[in-house]
Amino acid sequence: MSDPTPVIDDLREESDELDALVAALSPREWRLATPAPGWTIAHQIAHLHWTDRAALVAVTDEDGFGTLVEQALAAPDRYVDDGAEEGARQEPAALLAAWRGGRTALDKALRASAPGARFPWYGPPMAAASLATARLMETWAHGLDIADTLGVTRAPTDRLRHIARIGVRARDFAHATHGLTPPAEQFRVELTGPGGDVWAYGPEDARQRVTGPALDFCLLATQRAHRADLALTAEGPDADRWLDIVQAFAGPPGAGRPPGVGRPPGSGRPPGAGRPPKGAGSR
Repeated sequence: MSDPTPVIDDLREESDELDALVAALSPREWRLATPAPGWTIAHQIAHLHWTDRAALVAVTDEDGFGTLVEQALAAPDRYVDDGAEEGARQEPAALLAAWRGGRTALDKALRASAPGARFPWYGPPMAAASLATARLMETWAHGLDIADTLGVTRAPTDRLRHIARIGVRARDFAHATHGLTPPAEQFRVELTGPGGDVWAYGPEDARQRVTGPALDFCLLATQRAHRADLALTAEGPDADRWLDIVQAFAGPPGAGRPPGVGRPPGSGRPPGAGRPPKGAGSR
């Protein structure tokens, strides 16, 4: 049974960093279009708030979350966009205050949850640590969209470790969403973190291997960059195929970014010319 406190702390830090990026924006800047088609910066924050509220209901009201699932099933192609659109119509100050209040309430609920508790979600039930990790992944990915829009380069941090772990653990899920049978053989994944240390997963002697920067793997797994523009290496046909379909978010696979964007000097990722899917991590 893992202690969820470290990832809850990291979720709070990731959220606070994004908060600092948007807190001083003008009303005009809140309406700037982001790389996600049809979504402004306001839509991005509204989506994070909407999903935080859903997570809070999952932790505190299982029956209430069942109602949310029914609503999602009734409009599977629209419920993510509708939630973002509703929130984006608010005045920026009200939306920012709502996002802050929602994530604070979720933080408290996750910390107060019983050890070993599992909560319903739009996929399999999740423990507190897993739910916090999923929220961190979404906050980071949508924060990248906002940073792209503002022309800001956000330095990668060791918080990426949580996102990388989701991507690795979701290997079989990624295959299933593409109608593929997951490989029986385990993979070895070795990712170099921002500080130069290696994050390793799987048996050392595995024949199927993936290596490269942790940032690049997280960009690929959240569909914020195309594989062709990243420094990831696969050894073995199964590992190679996995890098074409890897995802760290629940739901069906998205379209991802087109190739050929390139990485400008000094940036941590390709520029925002590509179009990532909206709502990564929640559909």
